[in-house]
Formats: sequence, structure tokens, C-alpha cells
Amino acid sequence: MTSYPSPPPFTRPALAPGILGAVVLVAGLLLIENPSGFLWIRFAVAILAAIVGVFAVQARHWWWLPPLAAIVVVWNPVWPFELSGQFWVAGQYAAALVLILAGVLVKVPNP
Repeated sequence: MTSYPSPPPFTRPALAPGILGAVVLVAGLLLIENPSGFLWIRFAVAILAAIVGVFAVQARHWWWLPPLAAIVVVWNPVWPFELSGQFWVAGQYAAALVLILAGVLVKVPNP
């Protein structure tokens, strides 16, 4: 008999980048009017959404790819969309919600 507990049946590898991306998006609301500061927010959000997308593919949760790809494209720092106003603020919150939900719901079976 071992004193070690049995491993959980699944892991959530997208949880950490999803929560971190949501934190960056909400913190980015402070820099939304500063183009040079918001550039770093765009980089972080696009990279973290791509990481969550890779974990979604590994977990075979294909339905998360369209919203995550949309986040990568809209927050793309190379060819940025010049959005502003309440639509852009609402988009920040919607993207944060998508990243948190994807992080919680993307599960990979533990071998």
C-alpha cells in the first residue's frame, strides 16, 4: 500500500493562462487610451489566447477555437484594429470571460 493519493482523472492546463489573460485584459482597461502601453496588453493577450487555443486542441475541444482565434486576431499587435469606445471596453470584458471559461472547461485526461 502506498500513502500517495491517486492522481485526479483530468488536468486543466489552460486554467493558468486563461486566468492570467483575463487579469491582463481587465488591467489593460487602465491603459486603453495609451497606445504605447496598450501595445504590451495586446501582445500578452494574443499570446495567452494562442496558448489556451493550443491546450484546447490538445484536449480535443474544437469548439473553443473560433472564439480564441477571434481574440488572437482582434488583439493582434502586428496589424491592430483601431477600436475605441464602449464597444472596445465590452470586448475586453467578453474576451476575459471567454478566456476564463475556456480555462475552466478545457480538460485533458490524466494518463
